[in-house]
Amino acid sequence: MTYRVVVADPVAEAGLKQLTQSPEIEVAALAGKPRAELERALAEAHALIVRSETRVTPELMNGAPNLRVIARAGVGVDNIDVPAATKRGIAVMNAPGANTVSAAEHALALLLALARRIPWAAEAMRRGEWDRKRFQGSELRGKTLGIVGLGRIGGHVAHLARAFGMHVLGHDPYLAPDRAAELDVKLVTLEDLLRQADVVTLHLAATEQTNRLINADRLKLMKPTALLVNTARGELVDEVALAAALEGKQLGGAAMDVFTVEPLPADSPLRKLERAILTPHVAASTAEAQERVSIETCAAVRDALLKGDLSFAINVPGISGETLRRLGPALDLARRLGRLALALAQGPVTAIEVAYGGDDDAAPRPVLVAALEGLLSAMGLEQVSVVNAMLIAEERGIRHSRKMAAPERGFETTVGLTVDTAGGRVRVAGASVGDGRGRVIRIDDYHVDIAPEGWMLVIRNRDVPGVIGNVGTLLGGAGINIGSYHQARLAVTGQGALAAITVDQPLRDGVLGALGRVPDVVQVRMAYFGD
Repeated sequence: MTYRVVVADPVAEAGLKQLTQSPEIEVAALAGKPRAELERALAEAHALIVRSETRVTPELMNGAPNLRVIARAGVGVDNIDVPAATKRGIAVMNAPGANTVSAAEHALALLLALARRIPWAAEAMRRGEWDRKRFQGSELRGKTLGIVGLGRIGGHVAHLARAFGMHVLGHDPYLAPDRAAELDVKLVTLEDLLRQADVVTLHLAATEQTNRLINADRLKLMKPTALLVNTARGELVDEVALAAALEGKQLGGAAMDVFTVEPLPADSPLRKLERAILTPHVAASTAEAQERVSIETCAAVRDALLKGDLSFAINVPGISGETLRRLGPALDLARRLGRLALALAQGPVTAIEVAYGGDDDAAPRPVLVAALEGLLSAMGLEQVSVVNAMLIAEERGIRHSRKMAAPERGFETTVGLTVDTAGGRVRVAGASVGDGRGRVIRIDDYHVDIAPEGWMLVIRNRDVPGVIGNVGTLLGGAGINIGSYHQARLAVTGQGALAAITVDQPLRDGVLGALGRVPDVVQVRMAYFGD
């Protein structure tokens, strides 16, 4: 299969080479092209890579029926409608660590420029002036830096600030105390941070909760000599209130790399502020960072398409990338068991329980999600992935649960599904046995041993002579090649038998119906596993 990747914004060549060197991937580089050309390309796309220029709206996604991955070559994803992507089952990825150093260094560069009044001094020199007294600055050493948001970038800013001899306060309600101790940061409330800090620097994502976090009331809490630095997201600061604070000398200065509207309008009041430094969203714009971002993003897209690796997906519910990689064989088995269970189901599914038998405590949730993905995708109703499987199940009224259990006898790792339907209950189980995909080892009370690949027939019949021969003859006469045939019976003879048969092609032209009319055959079902 050939995967098509559309690159909508400029991305460094080093990363794109990773995609173009994969024979299974075709790249369409459309940076700077008209919107109409992007929309045409997305009609065939499996992945979309953007930076901050392209806004990925529900309308844009609706024109891309095969889209599996949206990747932002950077940290924030506020130009992507993540809930809409999640609903569609599209993984949204970013490159969270690639520009850490560049962004942190830019924040410190802006701070130094503010504290030492460098831009104004440089401009005066260009005008032929020499006024040393006018541009007297202040040292960072001994000052208090307040960091709002102590993720990767905020944490690195704390490290750099220590090198300047600054005292560091932090506000981050999600930061573990051990991490704060490791950073040598004193955690305080946002209000206390604003009151105490000589410099406040912002390193948060833009969310409903953080929108205009720094507003008129909070600006009044800051010292009149304090400096504000924002290299995170423009939405964090009420720009009108900031302009008023600077004009009223309620604040010592501000340095902004990001803005609510980008590009910043030419007539923006921010451009006229005397004690403000503005840069055009360039915190991550270093050659090193752009190359790292490109390599990290393109590698993530490649691995998502070719290996199903969603390590960088931000909208896979509660499952880390490392867990997804470690549990790959078990998740693949769970998906296939979900498909098999649906094929055996009689009527709408009302509930599913997944029992994971093994020694990995993190496994039950992702195994449940994978089983739901397999079951729902077999319905053929909409695009399903681990991203939206639980959401779709809940919308369809399918109850779901998970548990740890002892492995099936004779195996180290097993997955069991119990599916309740309007017509009864279906139970299937599989085991990981070292071949990468595992085996189906039980269907209801029948013990089987068969690979869940391609097309599988499941035939229930009376436990009498002649059924196997009749089924084989019918399939052979229809030109259907049998890959494997496993016949199972209950411990007590005469109570029924079950055949699990893999075939090389789907049954058409009434063959499935003809099988149902074979003497002593009670029920015929066919599952498709995709390969």
